[in-house]
Amino acid sequence: MTIPYVRPEFRMLPAPTPQSQDYWAGGRDGELLIHRCHTCQNFFLPGAPVCWRCRSTDVAPEPVSGCGSVAAFTVNRQTWIPAFPPPYTVALIELAEQPDTRVVSNIVDIDPADVTIGLEVEVFFEEWEDVWIPLFRPVDVSRPAKESN
Repeated sequence: MTIPYVRPEFRMLPAPTPQSQDYWAGGRDGELLIHRCHTCQNFFLPGAPVCWRCRSTDVAPEPVSGCGSVAAFTVNRQTWIPAFPPPYTVALIELAEQPDTRVVSNIVDIDPADVTIGLEVEVFFEEWEDVWIPLFRPVDVSRPAKESN
């Protein structure tokens, strides 16, 4: 069942580093930017100056489709932050470009009881100050591709 997403009153924000800045700012242009090694061609998170697979320093953030599927998830039903009410779903999203590249995020626009492993999702962004939080929602074929909020 679809449950329209309501922006929370508060969200804890990351403190971007030189390696993560592009990831947190890519949403400004509607892009999910993930570091990629130009030597072995693998994507990786978190961003770093060196590829953890082949140790190459020829790495840079690149846009990905923002499409993926739920690899694992949990539903938080505890009120930890009063302005961020439960229930909410925290998921590990496998990116379509490379299944072992995963993003931790919230799944929205769906009843938490309907979230399943393998659910196809797409990214959109929520702007907070100078940070664009990548959030994921179920793929809707009637929605235009690459839409961002």
